[in-house]
Amino acid sequence: MIQIRAMTAADITSVYRIETLSFRTPWSKQSLFDELKNKVAHYLVITSNDVVIGYCGMWVLFDECHITNIAIDPAYRSMGYGKSLLYATMIVADHFGASSMTLEVRETNRIAQSLYQSMDFIRNGFRRRYYTDTGEGAILLWNLNIQKTINEHQNMKSNFELALDSFEKKEKQL
Repeated sequence: MIQIRAMTAADITSVYRIETLSFRTPWSKQSLFDELKNKVAHYLVITSNDVVIGYCGMWVLFDECHITNIAIDPAYRSMGYGKSLLYATMIVADHFGASSMTLEVRETNRIAQSLYQSMDFIRNGFRRRYYTDTGEGAILLWNLNIQKTINEHQNMKSNFELALDSFEKKEKQL
């Protein structure tokens, strides 16, 4: 069973493992722990049979959502989990009042760019030498109407169970 829920401190080791497998300059475990205390941060994990197979982090500021990072365990890539996780992230962002969503993607990451395009992201800028590890640039992408995307992709809800109440519990803890 595929479930998407709020990340907890117990998930950090699994998320960090995926982070190190996915990025040349991964966030530290401490940075991930710190995000759990950040009032504007919301992190989701996607699990298969209670095993964390991916995660997504976002900051919701007013009516905008900025995706900080998203990754799927390499063993589970190209199976639709990334798209399901991105869709669920939009639902959670909408729940917290965001109407638009933005992110940066490496100019050479065509697979991610294709995913974002399939979820209505459009190019709206470029940052030269954004990634310090390689010096490559970042394409700025925006989805200007996440509610529209949520409505147009409603059939995706059958791919997973979203524990939206797990985000409410986080809010009460802060």
